[in-house]
Amino acid sequence: MPHKNHSKIIKKRSGTADNMSVTILAIESSCDDTSAAVVRDAFLLSNRIANQDVHRTFGGVVPELASRAHQQNIIPVVDTAMKEAGVKPEEIDAVAFTQGPGLMGSLLVGASFAKGFAISRNIPLIAVNHLQGHVLALFVQRPPDTRYPAPDTQYPAPDTRQPSFPFLCLLVSGGHTQILVVRDYLEMEIIGQTIDDAAGEAFDKCGKVIGLPYPAGPVIDKLAKQGDPLAFTFSRPRISDLNYSFSGLKTSFLYFLRDRLKEDPDFIEKNLNSLCASLQYTIVEILLNKLRQASKLTGIREIGLAGGVSANSALKAAVNEEAIKRRWNVYIPELAYTMDNAAMIAITGYYKFLKGEFAGHDVAPLARM
Repeated sequence: MPHKNHSKIIKKRSGTADNMSVTILAIESSCDDTSAAVVRDAFLLSNRIANQDVHRTFGGVVPELASRAHQQNIIPVVDTAMKEAGVKPEEIDAVAFTQGPGLMGSLLVGASFAKGFAISRNIPLIAVNHLQGHVLALFVQRPPDTRYPAPDTQYPAPDTRQPSFPFLCLLVSGGHTQILVVRDYLEMEIIGQTIDDAAGEAFDKCGKVIGLPYPAGPVIDKLAKQGDPLAFTFSRPRISDLNYSFSGLKTSFLYFLRDRLKEDPDFIEKNLNSLCASLQYTIVEILLNKLRQASKLTGIREIGLAGGVSANSALKAAVNEEAIKRRWNVYIPELAYTMDNAAMIAITGYYKFLKGEFAGHDVAPLARM
């Protein structure tokens, strides 16, 4: 679709414009968080997220409730993100949005808003793969003048290093578990993935069985610090190649509890911390085993983590231990960019803008990609 500022876009990409600045507004609405972000020349100016606590009552995300909440949240979130960034609508060069994968109703809200904004400003529309965004969260940068707390405070400055190409990325979230070879910002190859459930789903469903609130992953991480990771043993899958499987682990965990509860109705309460620690240890070892294989097969020692489960303290510690043993260079996004957020969509949109990868207004959201 032609744009009145199309020549401006070409000049920006070719480096001939007087004003080389590229400003992207991004929308993320794939699941239950409504997020908006603004980047300018790969530097993040704002990243706002509205959470939906209503789902905790149901022990998981309810699609209909999620889409309704997105409709309520999207305008305030975008408005706040733009004000925080100090950016006016006329300064936006393109709008990036999550095309998928995700919940269809949620995706539709974000896509519709992005299309409306792009049409009203006659600027390009950029469709982003949510999973690609998670990987590129590793490249989110703060402006050079950003002030961080002193290194000796409780919140030290984040690691600003970025991986070199090619690198391996272990993408672990509630809905996906993949190992990718990342050859460039927009060139990625999946070399291993789950054949059934994702690691994050295993955390949440096993947590639900032992009475933990949704999402259970962060709660398990916290409780596991007080438990024995070797107290209990659960089934590990025997899957060929670099693929994963977590359905057998969930079944093993369920049957283990069933048998122990027959012997002692208070078994979970008495052993909660060690149950969490043992479950977490098993999941981390399953993830690491395939990552070790992938590094050995490809010869790549640049290793990135991405996705919500990359915030897990045991996984980060285990990967950093492997880094010392195997001379890996490990990269992990800031905590704020591990969960679903628009910053990762914005940075992906920026690199797609530079390559002129724009979408028409007939682009449709996709629950699966």
